[in-house]
Amino acid sequence: MREEALVFTARNQQLLGILHRVEAAPSSVGVLIVVGGPQYRAGSHRQFVLLARELAKRGIPCFRFDYCGMGDSEGEQSTFEAVAPDIRAAIDVFQAREPSIQRVTLWGLCDGASAALMYAPDDSRVAGLVLLNPWVRSEQGLAQSYLRTYYPRRVLNPAFWRKVMRNPAAMLRSAVGLLATFQRSRRREDSGMPTDFRMRMLHALKAFSGQIVLLLSGNDLTAGEFRALVAASPEWQGLLQRPSVQWLELSDANHTFSSHEWRSWVSERTVMAVQSMEREP
Repeated sequence: MREEALVFTARNQQLLGILHRVEAAPSSVGVLIVVGGPQYRAGSHRQFVLLARELAKRGIPCFRFDYCGMGDSEGEQSTFEAVAPDIRAAIDVFQAREPSIQRVTLWGLCDGASAALMYAPDDSRVAGLVLLNPWVRSEQGLAQSYLRTYYPRRVLNPAFWRKVMRNPAAMLRSAVGLLATFQRSRRREDSGMPTDFRMRMLHALKAFSGQIVLLLSGNDLTAGEFRALVAASPEWQGLLQRPSVQWLELSDANHTFSSHEWRSWVSERTVMAVQSMEREP
């Protein structure tokens, strides 16, 4: 395998990416890493570098890049909702420099996963998606996630009760915080607006017919928000129960799957997903 720096153009700006090439018998399905933000092509604890190298070792070409305004790319930084031109340009250069690539798998973490999902139906070259802890943040969703995950763990933590014994006022502060969180969790949101990115994600999920692999962390608020969103929506539930969707969870993993064991789990599931997509006509 070989790594090659590439400069390409999107939105009239020069972007930088790293192509991880496979010299012998590369897969016909490559992986494009769609970064979360604000983030650049290396990722937290070099997560994207390690993933790309592992995929290349397994015969899967991979490309990771900086959005406009991030890392070494020119231009103004934009939100994950507006990076479709960057993703399209990255796929263009990926295929141009790695001719074996007939289709691509979009791999994304957090709002990179959300951006990948929103983009996928609009490009026939996208064979599938590997989505880690998709970002669906809302005030109500965050509050519900705290109620489901943070507070139960805190109540069961002996350190919390030792703190309360030393400082009874801590119990009052916690009770006030819990009440405020509960009130936010019950607040109605205008999530039906056409501009709401979660609705865009739902519409994209309806429109995309390729394979989707969802990888969720058990110890992560963002993943908890995604679970809460799905649990509250029969429409999301129905779409995610399709045969083309696989939902997997790693109970102890944090948001970025930061340990060697967790990274290996993600890499292996990604390889399996790509191999499955490659077998499809």
